[in-house]
Amino acid sequence: MHRLISRHALLYTEMVTAPALVRGGALHLLTYSPEEHPVALQLGGSDPKELAQAAKLGADAGYDEINLNCGCPSDRVQSGTFGAVMMKDPQLVANCVSAMRDTVDVDVTVKCRIGVDDQDPETVLPEFLSSIADAGVTRVTVHARKAWLQGLSPKENREIPPLDYDLVMRMKAMFPDMHVSINGGIDNLDTALDLLDRGLDGVMIGRAAYHQPWDVLSKVDAAVFGGGSDKTAQSVVVEMLPYIEQHLQSGGRLHQITRHMLGLFAGQPGARRWRQILSTGANKDGAGPELLEVAVAAINEAKQASVQAM
Repeated sequence: MHRLISRHALLYTEMVTAPALVRGGALHLLTYSPEEHPVALQLGGSDPKELAQAAKLGADAGYDEINLNCGCPSDRVQSGTFGAVMMKDPQLVANCVSAMRDTVDVDVTVKCRIGVDDQDPETVLPEFLSSIADAGVTRVTVHARKAWLQGLSPKENREIPPLDYDLVMRMKAMFPDMHVSINGGIDNLDTALDLLDRGLDGVMIGRAAYHQPWDVLSKVDAAVFGGGSDKTAQSVVVEMLPYIEQHLQSGGRLHQITRHMLGLFAGQPGARRWRQILSTGANKDGAGPELLEVAVAAINEAKQASVQAM
């Protein structure tokens, strides 16, 4: 759905662990539709050889970029020495990305925090970036918050540690040849454009792009990539119908797709009714595309009522 809203924004998978692919045989996690390009595979892991194997699986599957996650703070990820805990060992990260780059031809990138726990970001972040740059990394996304590995949940780690956008700006000045993107607390296009205007190379938007996809992405192509569109959120639903039909015919269930569409009309008249119809109906046996037609009709009715009330 997000690709239908923006043709050019780079999309990322959820983090997939290298052991799941290499040892667990979870190759179904690499499945995506060709229409979704450009798309990046985000990997978690800490074993250079295993990450190289996982990166090759991703490259063979056609991914445009392989990203090593060094920013996730969850306990489960830490226990596997994945994610943000790896910022404590920049040389290990360098070894991992070097092994990955030696194995694949597509870009190998890194996502990180500004530091973890009691680390001083002013010291550790430039050291970290220098280490991965020496290993050949030219693109990095920095979540502009520390990660606290003990005492905060993953959700709290996305909200409580203060943001430091200025530090990321200084890193761009310190590493002018590195493509530096910023992440964290960015929930609208205007903020993203401001950060780009201030000299950053990219902006990664996570939760807001998921929960308010139309608000965040519908004007991205025109504002950033120079290509507009006359689509509406309703037309995106119509374009999704063949994909949904194919999913159902292959044995899937409607809610597996519609749960990712609940925020499509966020902030618009009828958005609550849209969510209600999909949430209550998509789990039922036999639920099909007609449910979305009912939900869109409710949106159109709410919009018409809103216009008449003005």
